[in-house]
Amino acid sequence: MTKTPLYWRRAKKFLSSKDKIMSKLIKNYKSPSETILTTRKDIFFSLCKSIIGQQISVAAANSVFLKFKKKCKNKINPKIVAKLTFYELKSCGLSRQKVIGIKSLTKQMINKSFNPRLISKMSDEEAILYLSQLKQIGRWSAEMILLFTYNRSDIWPVQDIGLLRAISKNYKKKYLPPEKFVSILKKRFSPYCSVATWYLWRSIDPEPIQY
Repeated sequence: MTKTPLYWRRAKKFLSSKDKIMSKLIKNYKSPSETILTTRKDIFFSLCKSIIGQQISVAAANSVFLKFKKKCKNKINPKIVAKLTFYELKSCGLSRQKVIGIKSLTKQMINKSFNPRLISKMSDEEAILYLSQLKQIGRWSAEMILLFTYNRSDIWPVQDIGLLRAISKNYKKKYLPPEKFVSILKKRFSPYCSVATWYLWRSIDPEPIQY
């Protein structure tokens, strides 16, 4: 795991100067809890975890992921996963579609039709579109990968229910908050929307979010 990104301190000062509510949140949630963007820098691991966790509770996702990890003998990499059969993966508690997604990802990593190294040279939007071409990876999943695995500083995941709930709570807006207001916040917080997102998440969840 890596340390908090270098831009974190700059981001706190910037956001505090731009928004009173954000300034309050930043004061409320201080170190050592700032673990937002610590990452394994392991795109395959993160994508597998993303696919496994879709549309199920956090507890269920953790349970399935532990079984998956055990099946991989604690070594989650394309070569190991490629050796697992469809039914071995399904026995971890994965749906048919999720098994297909993980199998497809594994194949693309091995034959290099998906090349994670290209992502560092892409803009956020280009990277989101590139990641979204993978089976079972939509825009939200791609944004989480950019946030947590690549430590991109300006991700504003407007499809994220937690973010929208936090905006409604902190800015006294109805749920769902108006799209126009969400867009105003994005402009206000850019180029540090990722950091703003984390503080808003923390306001509704006492545990730092990790991926």
